[in-house]
Amino acid sequence: MSSLKAPVVILNFKTYLESSGDNALELAKALESAAAESGITMVAVPQAIDIYKIKEETSIPVLAQHIDAVSPGGHTGSNLFESFLESGIDGTLLNHSEKRMTLADIAEIVKRTSDENLISCVCTNNVETSMAAATLEPTYVAVEPPELIGTGIPVSQAEPEVVESSVSKVKAINKNVQVLCGAGISTGEDMKAAIELGAEGVLLASGIIKAESPKDALLDLVSKI
Repeated sequence: MSSLKAPVVILNFKTYLESSGDNALELAKALESAAAESGITMVAVPQAIDIYKIKEETSIPVLAQHIDAVSPGGHTGSNLFESFLESGIDGTLLNHSEKRMTLADIAEIVKRTSDENLISCVCTNNVETSMAAATLEPTYVAVEPPELIGTGIPVSQAEPEVVESSVSKVKAINKNVQVLCGAGISTGEDMKAAIELGAEGVLLASGIIKAESPKDALLDLVSKI
């Protein structure tokens, strides 16, 4: 699995109580159900401790939130690539604004995921970092201006030039790298705008996680595409 059918919806569970433990499994099942009804690819990104359970009880793709560029041994508290492989992950997010990484570490994990035919989604904050990420040949670059994350203000509307320019610059470097739009995405209008700007999907979190009915919110998200 080196890529997913576009458009794709990637839901970062972060560490909200609404998306942890038993709630994480329920949220993953909501993703699975919404995907089945809409025909749109939906991906769960739970905390490490919840991955195995979700992989066991659902059929949706599951990404890790972060993997450390460490080898087996004395790295207490680190997230080991080999352990994630055993848990059955389909890939990983990297370099989220809440978990920044060095370029060298991003490059190492992108290569290791590629070697295992897994998905890598490198988060970036502007056009320049999107271009740098594209040179590493990840599956996805997800552009998210950090000042808009969690605000409910979608980057596709607040800073459309960031999405549009990221798409054109990334494709100029490597046409196979897909661009996702993140930060503030929560409604059907937001996703429609992102797709119209050239994005091949969205990366989102609180707008769905905090919704009264995550499944209904997901169906609304994809209702205009």
